[in-house]
Amino acid sequence: MIKLTFDFPPVAQARPRATRFGKGIRLYDPKQVHVYKAQLAESAQFMYHDEPLAGPLKVELWFYRPVQKSISKKERSLRLTGTHRPTVKADVDNFIKSTLDGLNGLLWEDDRQIVDIIAHKYYSDRPRIEIEVEELK
Repeated sequence: MIKLTFDFPPVAQARPRATRFGKGIRLYDPKQVHVYKAQLAESAQFMYHDEPLAGPLKVELWFYRPVQKSISKKERSLRLTGTHRPTVKADVDNFIKSTLDGLNGLLWEDDRQIVDIIAHKYYSDRPRIEIEVEELK
């Protein structure tokens, strides 16, 4: 089992941008998403030195978002204890997409190997992403 923590806030996958390229069109990630995926890849390479996993995988993800500054102390406390969870943008599936894409070829060969996935979205004073990857036999 692989367990990693990335000590930076999650970034949701945004719609790709397009530019004309010769006679065609080139699609690319917005800058914030591109930087996030590069940061994930660099951190994963630093923490995980084995070969990418090759079989079917189970992945569990925890996304910890920063708490907004313009809320009451009571609401802040409710969010930090997990009583109130983030139901605002960004969608958890967009966090999943950007994170899995950023770790392709590093923790696993390709994210199509993931057959089970569980994701959680919380508030925290320490924004981060936690991931557990288990190879299924």
